[in-house]
Amino acid sequence: MKGFGLFPTFAALLLLLTALSSAWPWPESLDKKNDALLVARQDNDNNDDNASSTANNDNASSTSAGQSASGSGSGSIITPSASLSASGSGSRGSASGNATRTTNTKTTPIDPRLPPGGVALITPALIDGPQYYKVGEFVTFGWNYTSLSVTPSAIDILASCAQNAQTYTLTSNMSVEETGAFTWDTGEMYATATNPFPVASYTLIIHDSSQDLTDVPSAGFLAAYQQYIFGMYTPQAYTPLNEFRCATCSGALSVHEKQALGVILTASAITFMSFAWFANGFGVFS
Repeated sequence: MKGFGLFPTFAALLLLLTALSSAWPWPESLDKKNDALLVARQDNDNNDDNASSTANNDNASSTSAGQSASGSGSGSIITPSASLSASGSGSRGSASGNATRTTNTKTTPIDPRLPPGGVALITPALIDGPQYYKVGEFVTFGWNYTSLSVTPSAIDILASCAQNAQTYTLTSNMSVEETGAFTWDTGEMYATATNPFPVASYTLIIHDSSQDLTDVPSAGFLAAYQQYIFGMYTPQAYTPLNEFRCATCSGALSVHEKQALGVILTASAITFMSFAWFANGFGVFS
């Protein structure tokens, strides 16, 4: 009886499965619901994959930037195509396609009311009086700068002679110091000069190498110095004492002196004879 009771149960289940199979396909709402569930699940998986890939790329970029930054000890990396310049402190930098370097220059305005710069000669001193130098000796000049706001890059030192209208360059492009000094070897220049020094007076000239002597001096800039006058002479060859003849102290009279003396004696003789003749006519001697 027990086995007979199980048979109706199995038969009922078989009929139910047969009915469900005959009712296929199922309603579309149920299919769409299942598809939506599947698509949502797939999108979540893709988003997770993309997020993971982005995180990996960020980590790789951070690692590369950190290695590049740590490889430079000075905080700036210069490559042929781009330059990294440090901003602030640390090892981070900002990249730029074309590197440009600018230098900030400051200019100090000069009051136009200021006088031009000048030269004050200290060697030889003004109290030493006129100086005469023999060609072949060393001559030293020393000076200070006055009212100088802009220091020239270099100076030239010249000697000008008015007798032969020549200007001799003693030195050029000389560096500027707080106290200037120059020693002139007159013998070397005399031996190499195309126009030897005549026995005459010379004017010392000190001026800015970048300026001409005729330029108008500006306030604070070095003006050309042309105030010191000195003499130059050449030594004569040695002459023994017994052969020396002094042109100004010899007892012999020159031609002009002889002519002047003859005129004086002739006029004196004429005057004396004229006086004697008139005196005799008036009976002075009778």
